[in-house]
Amino acid sequence: MFQQTLRKAARSALAASPSTSAPLALRRTSQLQTRLPAAVRPFAPRPFSRFYSTENKDASKESESSEATEAEDPVKKQLEDQEKQIIELKDRYLRSVAESRNVQERAKRDQDNARNFAIQRFAKDLLESIDNFDRALLAVPVEQLNAEKTEENKALHELVAGLKMTENILMNTLQKHGLERFDPSEQVEGAAQKFDPNVHEAVFMAPSTELADGDVMYTQSKGFRLNGRTIRAAKVGVVKNA
Repeated sequence: MFQQTLRKAARSALAASPSTSAPLALRRTSQLQTRLPAAVRPFAPRPFSRFYSTENKDASKESESSEATEAEDPVKKQLEDQEKQIIELKDRYLRSVAESRNVQERAKRDQDNARNFAIQRFAKDLLESIDNFDRALLAVPVEQLNAEKTEENKALHELVAGLKMTENILMNTLQKHGLERFDPSEQVEGAAQKFDPNVHEAVFMAPSTELADGDVMYTQSKGFRLNGRTIRAAKVGVVKNA
């Protein structure tokens, strides 16, 4: 019954417009179907849904990432090699700078030593002459030096004064070039000097009731320094009570 009614309606529509195109007829048929009750509408098929597996996509992504990693490895390796070269070159540069500074400091030190100690051999040759001045002055008895100046001892006093003047001039001249003399028998802050193996040479050891062990009790010959360097140690006698 329903099919006959539908056929009649379709035929009347085609008869009313024979020259209407197929799309227009289809549109009218769809409009007619919408006017029909829902219960008598023809069945419309639902769209078919297809499910796909994601394993292939994950595998393809992993392969792509591995290929990208393999493609990046040469660049990364090249960067690491360049960083190693930079570190090596920096280390070489720092070493060369340090070496050049050491060479400069060594050359400067050698120049200073050559300038400061150029007269060391010459000064050592003069030490015996300076010692002879001391021996000559010590040869004169203290009583005669302290005695009043008379016609009899006038020559002696003038000789001693001349020796002292010559010695002072010589020592002042040598002092200008860095040579100085030190006497261990001189007291420091009211006390006797202690024996120092760096600047003293012990000639003998003897007991003393007035001095402590290790004190310098006698000076046989004075010492000399050249620009702070001891070129001759003073020969001394050292106290040893025990």
